[in-house]
Order: sequence, then structure tokens, then C-alpha cells
Amino acid sequence: MSASIEITNVTKRYGALTVLDDVSLSIEAGEFVVFLGPSGCGKSTLLRMIAGLEDVTAGTIAVGGERVDTLPPGKRGVAMVFQSYALYPHMTVAQNMSFGLENIGMAKAEIGRRVEQAAATLEIAHLLDRKPAKLSGGQRQRVAIGRAIVKEPKAFLFDEPLSNLDAALRGRTRLELAQLHARLGSTMIFVTHDQVEAMTLADRIVIMHDRKIEQIGTPMEIYQRPASRFVAGFVGSPAMNFVPVKGVNENGGTLRIETCGLGDVAAAIRLPARFSPEGGCLGIRAEDVTVLPAGEAGIPLKADVVERLGDRTLIYGQLADGTKLAAETDGRSEARSGDTLQIALDTSALHLFDAAGIAHHAGGD
Repeated sequence: MSASIEITNVTKRYGALTVLDDVSLSIEAGEFVVFLGPSGCGKSTLLRMIAGLEDVTAGTIAVGGERVDTLPPGKRGVAMVFQSYALYPHMTVAQNMSFGLENIGMAKAEIGRRVEQAAATLEIAHLLDRKPAKLSGGQRQRVAIGRAIVKEPKAFLFDEPLSNLDAALRGRTRLELAQLHARLGSTMIFVTHDQVEAMTLADRIVIMHDRKIEQIGTPMEIYQRPASRFVAGFVGSPAMNFVPVKGVNENGGTLRIETCGLGDVAAAIRLPARFSPEGGCLGIRAEDVTVLPAGEAGIPLKADVVERLGDRTLIYGQLADGTKLAAETDGRSEARSGDTLQIALDTSALHLFDAAGIAHHAGGD
């Protein structure tokens, strides 16, 4: 069972402090949506408002077409998985998973069926008689998810559920969550500040910043066509390069951008009539900066730091005027710190940001 979620003009205030300001969002039934943003952007607060753990100051929230922001948490048809596992240490896995159902007086046979089914789905049937102290961190997280599954909710809400796991276990659990969503087909909302989790799990990502939604899109839409400089800098590792712009000149459909460090750059970017280059910058990702073979002329880049990652090499350097730029080349690169390399840009992958941070892309907006 899954349901759509409709968030309409939702605002949250604590006294004079506004933490969410007029947020609206539609989530389709069965969709996996990730709320992504830095600490303090309001993503966890929005999730807790859907769950009923925080009151709504203004606006409405509906689940499956039914308004729920006036209902208590247990009546909303959603189940939440927290960052902390919050398991009862004196109870077995089976008891932890069944406890909530027993509290509402569900029949024992139905509880048993649900616990067995959830345990099979999560591959923890062999752990049902163990207590949390005998489980690994990943197993405890599965139990916490199982406790949500047995409720058969209309939607699952995950509040940074992987942040307590080590790097290797996070990767495995991320894969398991993706497989779980494919098996259940349930609506899932997942809160994180980790862009890798967002990019690998989401059908759509909701980027949150400064109390509002900055952009909504598929992972590749967010990555390839960021709506703002904030999104471009927040999503991607390394962050997008930003080079100050001195002027622009449009002629015959081609835009020539005068920059501080790259010289004049031609790009097929269509700008609004009143675009002002003052305070603007040119954006390009490291993988769209090519390190040319020895002997080929290009734009000089002096390497400050060479970061070898196995399959690729990242080069962090400076242009002739001191502007910093990151470039990506293959893992066999022999570049060293102090070398002056020659680079070229993929001009089809350029982004131009105005002083307000609004993005304009190659191929139009």
C-alpha cells in the first residue's frame, strides 16, 4: 500500500524564528523522494511535520488525499525510521517489531504474520530471538526498518537512518534500501545531508536551503542543470568550479563570456534581455575540464594538489590570475604538484550564474 503526499504552503515557526517558509511539494504514490540540504535548512523539520511530531504553523499536509496535519501521529498512516535505532534492549527482535502492534490490540495471528513477512523481506528471520546487544549496527537498522514495515503504512519516513553506520556498511545498507523500495513499491521520503545517498536512492531530490525548496528534480537534472549557484556548489564532488565574469557579449546566437581566469569563452547560453554580468560567475564541473596531452596548447593551470582516487585523478590548481580551478583526468595521470598543465573546457557543459545566483545553461534554461 502506498499513497501520495501533498504539502501545501506549509510554514513552521518557533516564536519569532521561521524555519520553513511557505513550502509546497507533491509526492506521487510509490515515489522515493530525498530531502537534501545542509544542517539547519529545515529538511528534518518538514519530515517531522509530515509524521506529526511537529505542529504545522500554517498550511496543510495530506496523505492519500486525506488531510492529516490535524491528526495525531498514529492516525496518519505513516511510519518513521529515526537516526537512532531506538530499540528496546530488554526485548528480542521479534518483540521490538511487534510491540507497537500489540499496543493497539491487533490479533496475535496477524502480528505474527506481519513480523514473519517483514523479517523475510529484510532477511533477518534468523535474528528474531536475539536481543539488540547481540546485533551489529546494520542489523539493528534493519530491525528499526522492520518495526516500520509491520505497520503497513501508506508512506515511510527516514530521518538520516544511515548516519550512525561506518562507510562500508552505509554503502551496503543504501543498496538494501533501494532493493526494499523496489520490492515494496511504497512511498518513501528520506532525509539526508549526504549527496551520494540522495543521488543513488532518489527518484527525485528536493534541495532545501534557507527555509525554502531551492530545486526539485531527478538526480541527473539536479546535477546537470542546477537551478542556482547554491545547488551547483552543494551537489557534486568536487564542487563545481566558479570563475568570476567580467562581461558578456551576445552575437549571432553565440555568447562570448569574458572571465577573470579563463579569458574569453564561447558558449551557447541564451540569456534574458536584462541579464547583468556584474557579480556573476561561470560554472563548470571538474569532469568537463580536460587536461591536454603534453605538447598541446590550451589554458595553463598550475597544479597545487594532485588527488589520486584510483579510477580518476583530481587536480586542484590555479589559473594565471590566481583563480582556483579543479580538473579531472584519468587514474594513470602522471601530473604532480607544481606542474603547469594545459587544459580545455567542454563549452557545452557551461553554466552562467548571475549576481543573485540564478543559473543559465548551455542549450537554454
